[in-house]
Amino acid sequence: MNRWFRTIPIAWALMLVLPARAPAVKIGDITHLQGCRPNRIVGFGLVVGLNGTGDGGKFAPTMRSLAQLYQSFRISAVSLDELKNAKNVAIVEVEALLPADGVREGDQVDVKVSSVGAAKSLAGGRLFLTHLFGPNPDDDRVMALASGPVQIADPLTPTVGRIVRGATIEQDWIHNYIALGSELSLNEALGRARSLDWLRPDEPYVTLVIEEPHAEWAVAHTIAQHINEDNAISEAAGDRRSAEIAMAFDPRTVVVRIPPSERGNPAPFLARIENLQLFMPLTEARVRINHAAQSVVITGDAEISPVVITYKGLTITALVPAPPPDPIAPRVVQQEFIGVDPQRKGGARLTDLLEALNQLRVPAPDKIAIIEQLHRTGKLHAALTVEP
Repeated sequence: MNRWFRTIPIAWALMLVLPARAPAVKIGDITHLQGCRPNRIVGFGLVVGLNGTGDGGKFAPTMRSLAQLYQSFRISAVSLDELKNAKNVAIVEVEALLPADGVREGDQVDVKVSSVGAAKSLAGGRLFLTHLFGPNPDDDRVMALASGPVQIADPLTPTVGRIVRGATIEQDWIHNYIALGSELSLNEALGRARSLDWLRPDEPYVTLVIEEPHAEWAVAHTIAQHINEDNAISEAAGDRRSAEIAMAFDPRTVVVRIPPSERGNPAPFLARIENLQLFMPLTEARVRINHAAQSVVITGDAEISPVVITYKGLTITALVPAPPPDPIAPRVVQQEFIGVDPQRKGGARLTDLLEALNQLRVPAPDKIAIIEQLHRTGKLHAALTVEP
């Protein structure tokens, strides 16, 4: 029994010493097929049943639309003068966002309703049956019909609301993910592919688009390499060039030729690609600052050069390497002083600086200001993105 318990600290020590494995993700987690995208359909309609908060008779567009509505239902013609006291109607813009994978006839989606007139509030109103159209002005097909009670999401903006499952799709919206080589829109990159005899105009391809946060040459190349290796195994190809069905064209684009054996039913092939495990390469260092949330997100190995910063009585020093203390220049410890380069290998990390600032309880706005100053002076070695 005692021998068993003595082995536990040893096992824990081994777990702490062993290096962590590189993170693995599925290719489908960081890419999407070109053609997979949301689409918007829009229209203009009338919200009725308002409690005196509508556009009012002085807003002519609403009154004309209401008069036309009467006429379309064969109600005796109504003059604008007769509608001058109508305050329970508002003209609105109606918009629906269709899912990235398309929709089918009969599906229902949420709609957003926004006043475009003089209405004070849409609360309590109901959208009268409204036709929604696609973004192409030359396509006059009715893509959906919208109606229903308007819900106000934000009391501070009562002229904007939504209708849950308020639009019923009238036309299938199907995306096309496969294109012939002659149809690919890669412009200058195609010349290089043709010269390698890789792009074949009459053969089918799919394009993997890498999500923007992961868009790097190293990631694109690794994705293409994994797909080619998987194809070589599945096809048992002796000729390496014949197994190379994927090519990285830029940091966000990997084009894949569908093998002849998969063209009759490409779904299993695409599913296999999406589920391939990708061991992520070392990516560039990035720092993303959000002023509204007072947040800092660091990815990669963001380093800082030797620098001394004085900020509101606080002194931050990054020395590469840190000098050893001696009787002439002893190491003085002060609460307002921070030395950064804990490994003393040259190349202090931004995370080390933030950890030191945390120990001194430096507020988030001051941390952000220091990082921005480091970037302006060229001492921060990372791509910086600042959001308001």
